[in-house]
Amino acid sequence: MDSDVEMNAASDEEAMDDEDYYDYDYCYSDAGDDGSGGGGDSDEELVAGDYDEGLEAEGSDEVVSRREQTFAVLSEEDISGRQEEDISKVSSVLSIKREEACVLLHHYKWNISKLSDEWFADEEKVRHTVGLLLNGNDRPHLRKLTCGICFEGYSSDMMSSAGCAHFYCHECWEGYISAAISGGPGCLSLRCPDPSCGSMVLQGMVNKLAKDEDKEKYARFLLRAYVEGSKMTKWCPAPDCTCAVEFVGDENYDVLCNCKFSFCWNCTEEAHRPVNCETVSKWILKNSAESENMNWILANSKPCPKCKRPIEKNQGCMHMTCTPPCKFEFCWLCLGAWSDHGERTGGFYACNRYESAKKEGVYDETEARRERAKNSLERYMHYYERWASNQTSRQKAQADLHKAEKEQLAKLTDIFGIPETQLKFIIEAWSQIIECRRVLKWTYAYGYYLDDKVKSEFFEYLQGEAESGLERLHQCAEKDLQAFLPSSKPDSNETTTPSVAEFGDFRVKLAGLTSVTRNYFENLVQALEAGLEDVRATGQAAGTSSTATSSKKGGTKSKKKQHSKPSSDHTDDSWPCERCTYLNLPSVDACSVCEKSRY
Repeated sequence: MDSDVEMNAASDEEAMDDEDYYDYDYCYSDAGDDGSGGGGDSDEELVAGDYDEGLEAEGSDEVVSRREQTFAVLSEEDISGRQEEDISKVSSVLSIKREEACVLLHHYKWNISKLSDEWFADEEKVRHTVGLLLNGNDRPHLRKLTCGICFEGYSSDMMSSAGCAHFYCHECWEGYISAAISGGPGCLSLRCPDPSCGSMVLQGMVNKLAKDEDKEKYARFLLRAYVEGSKMTKWCPAPDCTCAVEFVGDENYDVLCNCKFSFCWNCTEEAHRPVNCETVSKWILKNSAESENMNWILANSKPCPKCKRPIEKNQGCMHMTCTPPCKFEFCWLCLGAWSDHGERTGGFYACNRYESAKKEGVYDETEARRERAKNSLERYMHYYERWASNQTSRQKAQADLHKAEKEQLAKLTDIFGIPETQLKFIIEAWSQIIECRRVLKWTYAYGYYLDDKVKSEFFEYLQGEAESGLERLHQCAEKDLQAFLPSSKPDSNETTTPSVAEFGDFRVKLAGLTSVTRNYFENLVQALEAGLEDVRATGQAAGTSSTATSSKKGGTKSKKKQHSKPSSDHTDDSWPCERCTYLNLPSVDACSVCEKSRY
């Protein structure tokens, strides 16, 4: 199967090591069983302790080069420059003023080609629609004019119009413009105050008559309108971020802003690969909806027979008393009045009436409905708790990344004399942990809506392997690193400082785990985005022969049983490297990654 090969093959030579490390090829192919990997050269350099050469292999530049850049982050200066370029272009081509070109572009949502087509087809119609007068009215040669708003008389130099015949005093214009700007971006399409006039108020008049504060707001609205009118550019949804992101790809909508916030360009929610936008929308709605509250009420309470309010049973006795003002006493099991109960019906902890009615099927539908609600709630909570847990772990990892950047790198430089620029493998590891926590979080939303039993079983296996690999990387970055940092405990008696060679071994281990985990999660995301179609295709192909099916099932079950055990139990004689924790085949005596001897 071509898609199987794509799923297992990584984008560089280290991918062959990943399959052995995670035992990922147990049901795909036997490629890589010989234990040979393509990452030996680069790992050999790391073992030698050549930090300058290893830095290039581990830096973030490699990660960027391995992924096609499908977006561009634009600062406010970039946006303003593009906007001015479009305005100048239209002004030159149509031979109109800059402020008129600005109004036209805003009306046509900054689509220059559409504006040009309609302008040259019927200029008069476009001007009438937008509110641009071909020949503005000159100021009347009168000493005094009457303002159409306050009806006060003013000299002609204290009156202005929007190019039409309706003149108003500057004080009224200032109030009119200020009120429009306070109302929001609609001020960009502000017309003459006269209801019968559609003449557009241009930016030049705003800059002439408005307050400085209003001028800044108007300019801000105009800048935002340029981005919001574009089909390929959107503002970053992070709080206080002023950047926009231009999308130039066609598949992967996950983008990363300069503020380090990663989001989906299509729906502007946080980045959510491997699930699609529709699934994210349903999951977020489910988390915020009242449906799960109703499920809990239905599964854990019963309505009072008198007032119908839901009541939760919080003690062992079947004698229930509704809250005031109802105060109705009834049996929890059969919902009958407690006055009809006593020792003859089973006492306080049983109800003969309920048992006999249940045998007759009286309560079957009610109990089944309550059981369905309970099962649905338990299933949802299973996925939601793990989704939320990974989100919490991701936030903690973000805090640890900040701590590493601000404190730990400087301490390691002081201890080992290694420049901070050559300790970027620690930052890369934490960045990979944060990204993997995000992917793992959304796999639980993926699993909740996955209703194919065969695919669900395989998905749970892949998810378990991902969790196991991520935990190894997280523990190495969080726990193992502490051995090379000064102890924060004042009563600590540790006086021995690890050697540079020991730190080099740690570097090889952390860099190897980072690379392996990155490649595995990339393959996992691609498989889930493809809908795990290979699982269904494999099942259909296997169904053509019952003998082959039985043999294949037996072999798969045997292998799956072995691989599903914790990584510390190697019943298949595979052995983990003491230096980098790579899981090697039993036939080799040296680690395939770092070449450390087995014995």
